Amino acid sequence: MAEYMLKVIVVGDGNVGKSSFVQRYVNGQFNKDYKMTMGVDFSMKLLHWTDTEKIRLQLWDIAGQERFISMTRIYYKGTSGCVIMFDVTNTDSFLSCRLWKRDLDSKAMLPDGNPLPCILLANKCDLPKRVVSAECIRKFSKENGFVAWMETSVKDNRNISEAI
Repeated sequence: MAEYMLKVIVVGDGNVGKSSFVQRYVNGQFNKDYKMTMGVDFSMKLLHWTDTEKIRLQLWDIAGQERFISMTRIYYKGTSGCVIMFDVTNTDSFLSCRLWKRDLDSKAMLPDGNPLPCILLANKCDLPKRVVSAECIRKFSKENGFVAWMETSVKDNRNISEAI
């Protein structure tokens, strides 16, 4: 059986749900009380892609606090794709996505020189106090070179597997 390894990084501001997202996907669990990620947290999931292929998916949950951003180049090395996440109830976390995408595009690329494929996730869509509209996200995603965007709710397990 052929086996492949893919590294996907998950970035965004602090408290947008990155750790919850990774744990929900990898372990199928949601815990509302996560401790702040310091630097990077690493998780892996084995996927049986076809009858003859397996994928070892590494998910790197990178801290969103500003003091860790200087270290992102190290974490981006060998990355196959990226998830940039924000909280739909927090405008600042949405505006920061432009900075995260610029940082990614300036520090990492595919071996052929193309930009890393990157998806934009609008998390916490289960909460009632939404401040970022779907139309605004759609426009931003298109203007900034994301391959796709989608709304997620880690708490409700909405679009978690689909996003990955």
